[in-house]
Amino acid sequence: MRFRPTSLIRFTVFASCFVCSWQTSAAEKPEIEIWPGDLPAGAVQLAPDKIQALKSQASEERIRYVERATLTVYEAPPETANGCAVIICPGGGYSILAWPKEGLEVAEWFNSIGVTAFVLKYRVPRRDPERIHWEPMQDVQRAIRVVRHGAKKWKIDPDRIGTLGFSAGGHLTVMSGVQYETRCYAPVDEADKVSCRPDFMCPIYVAYLGDNYSDRVAELGPLVTVTKNTPPTFMAVTWDDAMRGAQSALLFARLRENGVPAELHAYTRGGHGYGMRPSENPVSKWNTMLQAWLQTSGFLEK
Repeated sequence: MRFRPTSLIRFTVFASCFVCSWQTSAAEKPEIEIWPGDLPAGAVQLAPDKIQALKSQASEERIRYVERATLTVYEAPPETANGCAVIICPGGGYSILAWPKEGLEVAEWFNSIGVTAFVLKYRVPRRDPERIHWEPMQDVQRAIRVVRHGAKKWKIDPDRIGTLGFSAGGHLTVMSGVQYETRCYAPVDEADKVSCRPDFMCPIYVAYLGDNYSDRVAELGPLVTVTKNTPPTFMAVTWDDAMRGAQSALLFARLRENGVPAELHAYTRGGHGYGMRPSENPVSKWNTMLQAWLQTSGFLEK
């Protein structure tokens, strides 16, 4: 008989309770479509047999096919709400969405610190092999505008709306902050008259920052166009995560060169794909650093 360490047993119990929590709360949260009519021109549709195969492979942890982007709304409790909001972009290589681990669980944590969260179910899997981020970028730009346009309804400050994402969702988060002037779809309604620039961005173990979406080079690709107007940025990453730590450091340096307030936490161990779930690695506490950064940056003030 093999015995599991006590810490692992505690983690298993915690994780099981957490899963029950997000499953219960997610069923109660509104999910809204962000596109009122047709998808933007040029949207690629997959073959019906491919769609059916992807849907059949879905699980509680992974969404494998999204045709129309949605936002799942986690409003902060009225007694603790501070007016800040965040749009969460789960990761998954632009091929799947790690839905609870990098989406719903994270939204619950943001609610615990008074932040209203919107979990973005952007289009996957990849449609354009040459521009794997393009349709998701349409979705995140539209999501920011929808949230900002509806700020009064959700009792949030339109000038305190950020983005946060993991891995490919971290890349999408960076794109939301450095490519917001790129017009990637034609306006469809009044929401598209407001800005899609996030007020802060938080790429966590961000992927694909190199040229041609490479994670294996210590350089940034041409899509990472930092300027003095790039939003304030918080990053967390590990040394043992391919070259993603080096790329985050280069992004940090570029932000500094342009006078953009930024904070980078680079841990030794942790790898990739840990979300906010607890572990023995110090990186699992990165969200406490994020809360402190949001607080000192003024985003959590009522």
